Amino acid sequence: MSINCSLWQENSLSVKRFAFSKFSEVPGECFLLFTLILLMFLVSLTGNELIAIAICTSPALHTPMYFFLANLSLLEIGYTCSVIPKMLQSLVSEAREISREGCATQMFFFTFFGITECCLLAAMAYDRCMAICSPLHYATRMSHGVCAHLAIVSWGMGCIVGLGQTNFIFSLNFCGPCEIDHFFCDLPPVLALACGDTSQNEAAIFVAAILCISSPFLLIIYSYVRILVAVLVMPSPEGRHKALSTCSSHLLVVTLFFGSGSITYLRPKSSHLPGMDKLLALFYTAVTSMLNPIIYSLRNKEVKTALRKTLSLKTSRAINR
Repeated sequence: MSINCSLWQENSLSVKRFAFSKFSEVPGECFLLFTLILLMFLVSLTGNELIAIAICTSPALHTPMYFFLANLSLLEIGYTCSVIPKMLQSLVSEAREISREGCATQMFFFTFFGITECCLLAAMAYDRCMAICSPLHYATRMSHGVCAHLAIVSWGMGCIVGLGQTNFIFSLNFCGPCEIDHFFCDLPPVLALACGDTSQNEAAIFVAAILCISSPFLLIIYSYVRILVAVLVMPSPEGRHKALSTCSSHLLVVTLFFGSGSITYLRPKSSHLPGMDKLLALFYTAVTSMLNPIIYSLRNKEVKTALRKTLSLKTSRAINR
């Protein structure tokens, strides 16, 4: 496919449109990947929607832990919708182009939701730490106001970083080539197409990764160290098991999300391989978003009970129609 990548505007060379690289020249491989990603996308949307509805409609789940989980589910819906539809289109059609404005919009929302998830996962770890280490003060330390502030800060941080990084990158000139060696407008592959010195942008991405990925991750580690210490001094095995069971789902989600994100954004530029970056991106955009509702529903009796009620209510409404 021939793409007119650039034109002269005000004496500076600037790309108007980008195109995503093809996953494979073999149509069968693209169709197979399309089918797998579509299934994961549908499972993710359905699962996260059901969890959000179940939490909102079940008074028993109106607690800080489930308040953050509802935020996480809504976030995952936005996260996958910002990337996967265009990814699916690029896999099965020749319409792999995206405008400069469309690319900037996709980059903003992807960064916005990604950074917000980092902060929300840290807030969830703090909540579990307060519940296990300071149970007598839990109601005051994790009041409705505190939870709302933590959620607002998480979403606000994602918005600020998303706007800053997107504006910083798209203030550069793109002289061509215009093919993004990726599935979507992620920061490193788009930055690789910019002309001129991009060292400041690379430093900004690294600093943002340190502050918004490593810092929440360190807070999560600190919270779980405190939790582990508190659990070890508990006298009864039942108490220890109950305390750890409330953390296992969150810990698994943290491992999946931060593991793939850290490998992608904290590696040196020289070690980036396009094929590996694509696989990692596929993992933290499609796979983890699909697994999150499965992990939380399978390992949590209260969520499973609320989901059964939600599904039965939806079924009865469908029958009455």
